[in-house]
Amino acid sequence: MHARQTKALPLPVRRSLKKLGADISGARKRRRISTQTMAERVMISRPTLAKVEQGDPGVSLGTYATVLFALGMLERLTDLCDVAHDRLGLDLESESLPKRIVAARKKKS
Repeated sequence: MHARQTKALPLPVRRSLKKLGADISGARKRRRISTQTMAERVMISRPTLAKVEQGDPGVSLGTYATVLFALGMLERLTDLCDVAHDRLGLDLESESLPKRIVAARKKKS
């Protein structure tokens, strides 16, 4: 992604991506996996892996997901927007529930 496009991202987004990259790097190192081996497992180049570990927003989500899969951490991505964790969405949904339920009238024969 060009520098101009990167600066257009909100600061919290850039920080989150940087943290994700650093966390991925740490997970790879804790598993004692070299950058060459990881890149081969994920079928990407070492420079692309370096971008992932830097939190580059230009790297596709599919690449991030494949790296997480190789690290055995894909379930965390799967739960990212799970409805059970969507506190705001659940609160908004509960506000729109009807106050009372009226039974349907029976038809006269």
